[in-house]
Amino acid sequence: MNTRLDRAPTQGTLIHRFQSVTEPLDWVRLFPAAQPVELEIGSGDGGFLYRLACADPGRNFVGVERLLGRARKLDRRARAAGLANLRLLRIEAGYLLRYLVPAESLQVVHINFPDPWPKARHARHRLVSQGFPATLHRLLAPGGVVYLRTDYGPYALQMREVFGECAQFAAVETPAALAGILTEFEAAFNAQGKATFHAAYQRD
Repeated sequence: MNTRLDRAPTQGTLIHRFQSVTEPLDWVRLFPAAQPVELEIGSGDGGFLYRLACADPGRNFVGVERLLGRARKLDRRARAAGLANLRLLRIEAGYLLRYLVPAESLQVVHINFPDPWPKARHARHRLVSQGFPATLHRLLAPGGVVYLRTDYGPYALQMREVFGECAQFAAVETPAALAGILTEFEAAFNAQGKATFHAAYQRD
């Protein structure tokens, strides 16, 4: 299946230009090929998503990253590699999930090292909290999976608690090949001896 840059957006960038922030996204229009869609929330420098897109041209990958410099870095790298199965969205993740992602349109959601908000009074700001599994259940296709990573033990515990309390998700293993694809942040922390906590949950 051809997912090379000759079918990429005509504006010469993989950073999506929103025409509307009220109408749900149409993955078929966003990508040149209709393929399963994986979403990464908080792409950072983009190495993780880049390697996924290179390794699996039969899937479409969407990264959410607010910082323009980081998005542009990944955009340049992906276009230089000729990838057309990757798109970047510069938008607040909560709003995107709530209003713009079509129901049951995602096969996989990756959440790598979300802001841990370590202070107790700020913990309510964490992305993965009560109600979040219900949001993902609506957006994931049946059998879809969310993969979680953090280096902060209390947040790992919270992730497991909120998904463990949701009967619509079942714990599954993170494939070794996927766990072996590290983010830049993760590689640096692992080099310092800090562990990565992995969790994965599949919707019914």
